[in-house]
Amino acid sequence: MPQPEPQLDCLNQLEATPSILRGLMCQLSDEDARWKPAPDRFSVAEILEHLSHSEGHCYRARLDRFLSEDLPEFEPDDASMYYDLYRDADPEDSFDHFEDQRESNIEFLRTLPRSAGDRRARHQEAGEITLTQMLHEWAMHDLGHIRQIAELVRARKHLAASGPLGSSYHLNP
Repeated sequence: MPQPEPQLDCLNQLEATPSILRGLMCQLSDEDARWKPAPDRFSVAEILEHLSHSEGHCYRARLDRFLSEDLPEFEPDDASMYYDLYRDADPEDSFDHFEDQRESNIEFLRTLPRSAGDRRARHQEAGEITLTQMLHEWAMHDLGHIRQIAELVRARKHLAASGPLGSSYHLNP
């Protein structure tokens, strides 16, 4: 019996992100999701809008170009350019849009042969990259924001409620 061709790297991690985020957000009110630890820091709502925006405008757009062009050129992505877009986002709408896009992207990625990971592009800051490298960066991007949301949840929902037991924790939300 022939073995199925191995899939691209990181697909299981990318697929798990929405469930991980849903678990972290399960006890957050809308007010909690919009809470910012400082004026120059992101709220959970803003992070969710960033994830939704980058899913389509960065990662899917780059994926499509990897597959349709020979050595496409990518500009660096700068989340701070879109801060105004993120500021008033509805957290549930942002998450739902992110989740729908991610599901579609994973379904598409699972149709690609592992050899598609060898496709190359030029990144204006990083130089020549492969699709596989972008998938690993995509997973790192997810994990960084999962960590960021976890810290916000810890600070907003659990630090004060833990009373004196929380005094030894040094959070950086």
